[in-house]
Amino acid sequence: MTAPVFSLHNRVAVVTGASSGIGRAIARGIASSGASVGCIDLEGSDLDGVVAEIEDAGGKAHAAPTNVTDPDGMAASIALVEDALGPLTLAVNAAGIANAAPAAVMSLAQWQGVIDVDLTGVFVSCQAEAQAMLRNGGGAIVNIASMSATIANRGLHQAHYNAAKAGVVHLGKSLAWEWAEGGIRVNSISPGYTYTPMTKRPEQANAMTGYAADTPLGRNAQPEDIVGPVVFLLSEAASFVTGVDLLVDGGFVIW
Repeated sequence: MTAPVFSLHNRVAVVTGASSGIGRAIARGIASSGASVGCIDLEGSDLDGVVAEIEDAGGKAHAAPTNVTDPDGMAASIALVEDALGPLTLAVNAAGIANAAPAAVMSLAQWQGVIDVDLTGVFVSCQAEAQAMLRNGGGAIVNIASMSATIANRGLHQAHYNAAKAGVVHLGKSLAWEWAEGGIRVNSISPGYTYTPMTKRPEQANAMTGYAADTPLGRNAQPEDIVGPVVFLLSEAASFVTGVDLLVDGGFVIW
């Protein structure tokens, strides 16, 4: 029996939300596992910085800025990455935003803004990535959801965020069956509380110590804690895994 293959050598990937937080750690991590990485985020974000980090470590990367809610922009970014690095077969969709307001008074604009990026943006990204992968003979997509897809976070007024992340999980299951015949696996990862710029927003930052105490492993995650599970789901070691949501939460949801 041969050992599972976790290497991503000679594969081309894109990562949305690659300029910061979990997305940046994933871009660096899958590059260190051998993939050439197209880094996608908003114009004006620190894409040049993450590309430089990857290249300084001996990897290959290319910046392809766009807004993930723009289908034409995503298609153009995928084409740019393929021109620079080769045929796309891997993707991680980590772009997302968060804010908070009680549901009873949340404006429709605030609701829609989070849904547009965190759910519709994932669909737009998956669609553009799958169109390339179907041409290229298949691939693997990992969407970054949240344990907020499974629980309602105590003290956080974020019905829009929770609903979007639950949608990401079920979107992955739906796309997994639609694209299985084309050789594309689609899974999601649901991180627990993770130290990122998003969790440092005022309504959440002071609570992070309490969240760590409520986590069986006794701490919150660092962005790098999410990299290993992503590499697994992208790799041939997960060749029979599709339509799965993998909780990476230090055990938070078990009690």
